[in-house]
Amino acid sequence: MKDKITLILAAGGSGERAKQKQNKILTDIGGTVCIKKTFDAFYSTGLIEEYIVAAKNEDAEEIKAILPPFVKIVNGGKTRTDSVKNALYETTGIIVLIHDAARPFVDERIIKDCIESAKTNGSGIAAIPSRDTVVKNDGDIPEYLGKSGLYLIQTPQAFRTKEIKIAYKNAGDKSFNDDGEVYLNCFNKLNLVAGDKNNIKLTYPEDFTRTEKETRFGTGFDCHKLVENRKLILGGIEILHDKGLLGHSDADVLTHAIMDAILSACSMRDIGFWFPDSDEKYKGANSMKLLSEVLRIVGEKGFTVESVSAVIMAEKPKLLKHIPAICENLAAALNVAPDKVGISATTLEGLGFVGREEGICVHANAVVVK
Repeated sequence: MKDKITLILAAGGSGERAKQKQNKILTDIGGTVCIKKTFDAFYSTGLIEEYIVAAKNEDAEEIKAILPPFVKIVNGGKTRTDSVKNALYETTGIIVLIHDAARPFVDERIIKDCIESAKTNGSGIAAIPSRDTVVKNDGDIPEYLGKSGLYLIQTPQAFRTKEIKIAYKNAGDKSFNDDGEVYLNCFNKLNLVAGDKNNIKLTYPEDFTRTEKETRFGTGFDCHKLVENRKLILGGIEILHDKGLLGHSDADVLTHAIMDAILSACSMRDIGFWFPDSDEKYKGANSMKLLSEVLRIVGEKGFTVESVSAVIMAEKPKLLKHIPAICENLAAALNVAPDKVGISATTLEGLGFVGREEGICVHANAVVVK
C-alpha cells in the first residue's frame, strides 16, 4: 500500500508587499485565483490524499468557496511557523508537503522529487543555486557571502510527518524562516532537491505581471572541423580523443549551436554577430563563458531559457557515456533543471565529411519565455 501524502498550503500571510486590493492568494492569475492555481498544481499529480490550508479567519470562507469541500481549513497563526504548526495537528499522512499558497507555478517534477527525497532521507527541500553574489547587510558593515555553494530556498518542502511534528514540538515558541529550518534545528540534517527558477513566490507587484508568459522557439546549427593537437570540448566537457575541433574559440560546437538557438528564439542575431572571429578578445575563449554572456544579453530583454535540446552528429568518438555529464553541466550553466536539457548523439553511417570523421555538427533547439 502506498504511503498517504498530505499537502499543507500556508496561506495565512497578509501579502502587504504585493499591494493588491485583497490578500494576494485571492488575486486572479490569468483567469484563475492564485490559491486555486496552486491547489490544482498538486491535485493534478494524483499523489495527494489529504489537503489542509492554514489561513486567516477573514479569508477562510472565501477560500472554502474556491476550493473543493474535502479541503480542510485551519486557523493560521501570527507567524508562518505558528500556521504550519496548527496545520500539522490535523495531518494524518505519512509524508507531508508544505507549500506557500503564493507559489502557483510549481510543477509535477519538483513535487515528485520532494516526496521521494522525504521518503528516502527524511526531508526534501526545493532549492536553486544562487546566480548572483549574496551580501548580508544587517550590521554596520555589509558582509559578502559570495554565491558558490549558496542556494535560494523554495517550497514545496516535504518531510516524514512524524519527524517534522517532533521538530515543531521541540521548536517551542521560537519563530523560523521556514519548515526546513525547523527540521534542521532539530535533526541537524537537511536534503535539498532541484527547484526551478519559475517556481517564484508572488511577493511584489511586478511578480504579478510575470504571470503572462510569451513562449518562443529557436533553432541553431554549427559545424567544426576535426584536427590534431586540439582539445575536443562538448557542452563544456572535455572528451578524450585523438582529434579536437578547430575554431577561433575553444570550438565547443554543441554550446555554439545552443547559443545560436537561444539567440534565434529571441530574434537577436547569432554568435558570429556578438562574438566575431575577427576579434582577438575571443581567441581561445571558453564557450561556457560565452553562453553566460548570451544569457545576460537575452536576459536584458526579459528572456529566460525554459529548455534546450540538441543532436550531436559525430562518427567518433562514441558519446553515450559522456551525455549525462554534458547535460548536467549545461543545465547548471543555463540555470534549469537537468530534465530540461535533452542531448542525443548519432553517426551519419559513414556519409559525408562527418561520416569521414572530418568534423562534428550539431543541430539545437531552444525554448525561451519572456
